Amino acid sequence: MQLQQRINGFVKLGRFITSEILENKEVINSASAHNGWFTRENIVFALKGWSEVLTEENLNKWLSAYSIPEKQPQTVAIVMAGNIPLVGFHDFLSVLITGNKVLAKLSSNDTVLLPFLAKKLVEFEPDFAQLIEFTEDKLNNFDAVIATGSNNTARYFDYYFGKYPNIIRKNRNSVAILSGDETTEQLNALAEDIFRYFGLGCRNVSKLFLPKDYNFDPFFNAMFGWKEIINNNKYINNYDYNKAVYLMSNIELLDNEFLLLKEDSGFSSPISVVFYEYYKNEEELRKYLSENKEHIQAIVSAKDIPFGTAQKPQLWDYADGVDTVSFLLNL
Repeated sequence: MQLQQRINGFVKLGRFITSEILENKEVINSASAHNGWFTRENIVFALKGWSEVLTEENLNKWLSAYSIPEKQPQTVAIVMAGNIPLVGFHDFLSVLITGNKVLAKLSSNDTVLLPFLAKKLVEFEPDFAQLIEFTEDKLNNFDAVIATGSNNTARYFDYYFGKYPNIIRKNRNSVAILSGDETTEQLNALAEDIFRYFGLGCRNVSKLFLPKDYNFDPFFNAMFGWKEIINNNKYINNYDYNKAVYLMSNIELLDNEFLLLKEDSGFSSPISVVFYEYYKNEEELRKYLSENKEHIQAIVSAKDIPFGTAQKPQLWDYADGVDTVSFLLNL
């Protein structure tokens, strides 16, 4: 299967998502019914994101940085996370676009969307059929592994997959650096980075770095646009639980009745909670973030990833900063 064929297949898939799947209530409702965190709005957001990047222009721009030879396919096992809709799609795409075979083990939280898209991809380019396999069984007969999970599961992955070429991803979270001079529009956009997917993604902002004497009023005014999030039972149950735990421990909180702000040095905050920490000067902060980069997926600020775009990565924005395509080409 030639590279241009593979590109054509994914371009057709992008057009299909744009023209048809967003109106396909059956598949979206099925995915949502299977996982209460996968609301229709969030599924549509994820699908639209992929429809926007799966263009011939984007794919060619992404792949222009590499020399992709035609060679015998290697079988790459992908152990997928299920925290947000289609979180494993970039790995799926990367393995196939480099001419390799996907052996995918889906998360039990996300079993509907990717198999549906894979089936459509095969309809557009039938040669993909021999390069895609989903399994619920123990992974066998593969040449390399890409596995995504928690810090705990990463130890398991290291044990079982350490002898194979691998990319093993652990917990990461994203942070935002605020100066106090942000516009209303920027803070409104930051709310998207915090609340999209209920904060479950590694690119969601879970930690704020703030200047001393930061005025929280404009921040909370901007967050108010997401007040309807309390109508999700799973989210509000987490909010109520975390609030109760903190209050019983006499921990000081800032609270707007659907989001808790807690001063904390950690990076990974619970659902419905955003940690914050004050910084003295930006130079020291940048040094600190560099020293802790293994915990950080993305930095949102006026100088880094623009506010409101954390959940809209480009094809060349690799998780954990690990170039998946280079890894696959070196197998």
